[in-house]
Amino acid sequence: MKSNTKTMVIQTTIGLLIFAAIIAGLMIGIPTYRVWQQNMAGRARLAEAEYSRQIMLIEAEMNLAAEELNALAEVARARGAAEAMEIVQEKLTDMYIRYLWVRQANFRDATVIYVPTEANLPILEAGRYLPR
Repeated sequence: MKSNTKTMVIQTTIGLLIFAAIIAGLMIGIPTYRVWQQNMAGRARLAEAEYSRQIMLIEAEMNLAAEELNALAEVARARGAAEAMEIVQEKLTDMYIRYLWVRQANFRDATVIYVPTEANLPILEAGRYLPR
């Protein structure tokens, strides 16, 4: 019976040593794991912040390029309008403008057409109804 008790004492001692080793391993491993986990979480947040910053920079550059193109388009429209006004003011005569007005007017059903004169007043059939 002594050998049986002796083996039980040895098994119990080995079990307690294994249990103590597990507890010691957990006491060392858990804080180390928490530090590693926080380090990884910090790296992930840093990478996300860097990508967000890059996205914001790219969007800002694209907006700037779009605004520059819009400004160029506005300048081109302004130049076109200025050239059109210059042509109308300096190069077109009153006779040509009257011709364009008469040409664009729809006279399908009209019987009398009033064309403006020098003072932009039509001659209202002055000689049409004079007694003969």
